[in-house]
Amino acid sequence: MSTSAHHPADAARSGGTVTDRLVEANQRYAAGFQDPGMDARPVLHVAVVACMDARLDLHDALGLALGDCHTIRNAGGVVTDDVIRSLTISQRALGTRSVILIHHTNCGLETITEDFRHELEDEVGQRPAWAVEAFRDVDQDVRQSMQRVRTSPFLPHTDDVRGFVFDVTDGLLREIDPSA
Repeated sequence: MSTSAHHPADAARSGGTVTDRLVEANQRYAAGFQDPGMDARPVLHVAVVACMDARLDLHDALGLALGDCHTIRNAGGVVTDDVIRSLTISQRALGTRSVILIHHTNCGLETITEDFRHELEDEVGQRPAWAVEAFRDVDQDVRQSMQRVRTSPFLPHTDDVRGFVFDVTDGLLREIDPSA
């Protein structure tokens, strides 16, 4: 079930694509846009690393407004080398001090394995340079992500790193004890 006010099928019926619909929405947005005069530095000095899952509306779920945080998203919300890169820039160049990690229940990465890479290699003839980072235990994966942040030599601010699991059925966050 889609919760979008405008379904992709509407764009197809009118002869456009989903991308056309999004570009049209941007034009409406830009017509009333006023530069808020914000700096790239987040007001709350926090970076949020979360899964890309479309069911997570991070700003609403966390009570955030435009300019409050840096948001870094990928499949699973996993702390990869690229996430460390983004957090390093966020901390060292843009003043963030806190990191919040958010995984969620019923994540797609719990349904696949690292064999996904091998299947891709068989299909396209080239091995992906990246790991799938699939997991079976979401709590343990949050702990692993917290550990990756806390032990990175590139991140100067690792004392305020907290991890959570977002429940996609009730919208609540459950904090993960890093030492459990």
